[in-house]
Amino acid sequence: MNNTISKIGFPQQRVKLAAGLFWADYAVLGAQVRELEQAGVDWIHIEVRDGQYMQFAMPRGGIDILEAVRSSTTLEIEAQLQMMRPTQEQLRLMIQAGVNLISLPIETCGETIVEHIFFIKEHGLKVGVWGWEGIPIANFEPLLPFVDIIEYETWYPFWQPPQTGRSPHIVNPTFGKQLRQLHDMLVAAGREREVDLMMDGGVNAGNCAEFVKHGMTVAEMSSPLFKGPKGKLQPGTGEIPAAVARVRQALDEAGAAFRTDAGLVAHSD
Repeated sequence: MNNTISKIGFPQQRVKLAAGLFWADYAVLGAQVRELEQAGVDWIHIEVRDGQYMQFAMPRGGIDILEAVRSSTTLEIEAQLQMMRPTQEQLRLMIQAGVNLISLPIETCGETIVEHIFFIKEHGLKVGVWGWEGIPIANFEPLLPFVDIIEYETWYPFWQPPQTGRSPHIVNPTFGKQLRQLHDMLVAAGREREVDLMMDGGVNAGNCAEFVKHGMTVAEMSSPLFKGPKGKLQPGTGEIPAAVARVRQALDEAGAAFRTDAGLVAHSD
């Protein structure tokens, strides 16, 4: 594991950018990851699937991908588990592959989730929990004392083919309110300055301010960093750094408008 100073779990005025690899071009993955790092993203977000979870018929983001990304960047790497009943042996393999953050699915870890949280922490990693839109917000509350990040993900119409140049996620008008509820839980638990709040899926340069206003401290993005009108953006063309710069400017402006290093400003209510 590398010795990078962690950016995970330290909310500040500047909103962080987690670069998701869902829409990466795996033929040039290493080059894309290096450009993301040089362009200033905060960490790499990889969805690790077992082929059984949800409607994903095939695995994605296995140990080989984690190892390839680790060899291509000094950034922190997140493994967001989209798996049924992850085991400690699977967690151990990801730890050995060099990840820095493992985010556990609340819906499928069941009664093992607190056990898994402490297994991960005892190995010196950051730990998070995540859930799809629709999971009861109250399910996050008992886990807040133990985690470094909580992640809430917009829904995805899996029955529709993806469209070029846009995210397949659907952002409902109620999503900001739900983020605010999660933010308020962190405040009530006294952990607003110790736990990041990530929006995952559908956030972009055009709408990010709305979610920063409600408490988002990390934006996970893939489509805005990898997809354009002509398809996937390629390394060496300047397209990926330009995409990161557009997003970075919007996040910085939103952070300046709605956040301080201590949390949300009063007029963001």
